Amino acid sequence: MRFEDLALSAETLAVLRGNGFYDLTPVQERIIPQLCRGQDALVCAVTGSGKTLAFVVPIVEILRKHSASFHPGQVGAIVVAPTRELASQIFDVSRPFFAGLNEFDPVLLVGGADVSLDVSSIEKCPRAKFLVGTPGRLLDIMQRCSSHLDFSSLKVLILDEADRLLEMGHDHRVSEIISLLPGQRITGLFSATETKELAVKAGVRQEYSFQTKKQTPSTLSVQYLISDADEKSSQLAQFLLEHKSKKTIVYFMTCASVDYWGTVLQKVDIMKNVSIVVLHGKMKQKSRENALQRFTDMPSGVLFCTDVAARGLDIPGVDWIVQYDPPQDPNTFVHRVGRTARIGRVGHSVVFLLPKEDTYVGFLRIRNVPVEERNKPEAMDIIPMLRAAAESDRDVMEKGLKAFVSYFRAYKEHHCNYIFQWKKLQLGKIAMGFGLLQLPSMPELKRGIFTSQHFVPVEGIDFSAIKYRDKSREKQRQRELKAAPSRRSKPEKSSKQDKKIAAVKRIPGKKRSLRDMEELSEDYRQWKKQRQK
Repeated sequence: MRFEDLALSAETLAVLRGNGFYDLTPVQERIIPQLCRGQDALVCAVTGSGKTLAFVVPIVEILRKHSASFHPGQVGAIVVAPTRELASQIFDVSRPFFAGLNEFDPVLLVGGADVSLDVSSIEKCPRAKFLVGTPGRLLDIMQRCSSHLDFSSLKVLILDEADRLLEMGHDHRVSEIISLLPGQRITGLFSATETKELAVKAGVRQEYSFQTKKQTPSTLSVQYLISDADEKSSQLAQFLLEHKSKKTIVYFMTCASVDYWGTVLQKVDIMKNVSIVVLHGKMKQKSRENALQRFTDMPSGVLFCTDVAARGLDIPGVDWIVQYDPPQDPNTFVHRVGRTARIGRVGHSVVFLLPKEDTYVGFLRIRNVPVEERNKPEAMDIIPMLRAAAESDRDVMEKGLKAFVSYFRAYKEHHCNYIFQWKKLQLGKIAMGFGLLQLPSMPELKRGIFTSQHFVPVEGIDFSAIKYRDKSREKQRQRELKAAPSRRSKPEKSSKQDKKIAAVKRIPGKKRSLRDMEELSEDYRQWKKQRQK
């Protein structure tokens, strides 16, 4: 079935044709007429099935039909998305449709920008509004601009990636947003996984729904690669070299890991011809937008990212998805692989697993994700190259240590902890895979929970002598080193921690070993950290 077979306006059809959209996907064929008839929709369909157009087109048609009844400041429709990137993409998809609908002003409301600019934009523009935004900023603007925004005539509310809105802790904000809206409206919930909880909160009528049983598109091949921790980085480098003419997204669990691998691999000689872009949630909003746009415009290359780029983003021409770290939340797996094989195109994905994680394969199959084993190829050992990069730049060395610690902390938070058992990790092998020069000072190592087995330290290195390649940072470090002796010479006041330890030492009949004191010190530090949070 084609878009022209639906009862759509000539203006909407012209925009669709101009952007190369002619044929309807199954989701669009079912949901566009349904929303246009004024019925609610609970849509659970695989990623890449055309869900964005399935709600943008009805919004435009409904607002066009009622455009004469809207006055300046009135809000006709709202779309709520969990991340800035997804909200920005929905906004970009919507804008061409509103070019011929002059009664409405499309407004993007996301964090990372000055809220006063958003307030000023809304107050100055005299037209009716179509709002797209993330829950926090959207709610903030609704409360700040209550005298300039009128929601009494709202026609449509869309919650995109609804399950993610719950997972990210936005449910109370979404509830507040809904409480400010009229009950008589059309509501749509869109996601790749089912979310009945939010459907109830939003008042969606369950009888109008669309759901697909299969978790991944039929044009997507999903593979897994079993590799020891000290071989993973070499396998990744080998994969990227073999597919350097392709467009690939590589997912990591933490921002620190993205930072480290995005830095160190570009310093390895054999990777010089592989273009790498990094994207994670701790980057400034403008940097995130530039990184995403740069990768989108690239004919080939690699995007290293966290799950900030796992939901809803439609990046053209992605050939491969590599999950270097399996996601903490198993529901995120299908969202990650959904960045390829979109709207009928062919795509490929591979997830890296440690030998002890092989039961994850059966878990995926139970969840209707067809997955096949990928043979492990011969790969050049890049660990010496990673270590050489760390020796030549203190920044690389420090980022490696930070990434290693953040990986371990994140691993302990896996939802499937019966598969991803952190106490069975071989930290020595993982540290080798990261290319570390030394093991970091971690409580788990001090307490004997883990050992340094399989880790081969680099001999004859004075770690304090490793310099930053950035001259200004190195000058600052040298100044701090010179100032350190004078600071140490001053008598220091006893901290609360010292007093706590001293008090324990004075307990009659108690003999404390060095390990006892270290454990007590660490426990107190952790307690203090939690109290501050």
